[in-house]
Amino acid sequence: MDLAGVIIYTDGACSGNPGPGGWGAVIIDGGDESSIKELSGGEARTTNQRMELRAAVEALAALTEPSRVRLHSDSAYLVNAFNQGWIARWLRSGWRTAAKKPVQNRDLWESLVDLAGRHKVEWIKVKGHSNDFYNDRCDELARQAIPQQNI
Repeated sequence: MDLAGVIIYTDGACSGNPGPGGWGAVIIDGGDESSIKELSGGEARTTNQRMELRAAVEALAALTEPSRVRLHSDSAYLVNAFNQGWIARWLRSGWRTAAKKPVQNRDLWESLVDLAGRHKVEWIKVKGHSNDFYNDRCDELARQAIPQQNI
């Protein structure tokens, strides 16, 4: 396990909801800003929530060994699911919400549960569009990754 840890920032964006979307992530290995890796991608028809989750999935999947991770996101949906026990309740209830409806984006949540299980992840909520350098950079990467042919 990387003793210095890994810092990750993620963000998602969508043009229309649903519509074409993009995601972006910044990975700082060992907290060393000289070793920054940027990731991004997009989908032709998606939602903002899916892009928020996809960014976290792709960032965690990019880690090559189990690590201590501080994952920063401006998505309350993502951060609260882990920090407020939603995931544990969904697992116990067979991926049903408190209202007994199927959990949306289950495929991505299942990937996140698997990936988070490989690492020790601290989920950190940051305020979006508040001049947080790396959050702003992820937003820029996500917006640049939105497929243009469908707009």
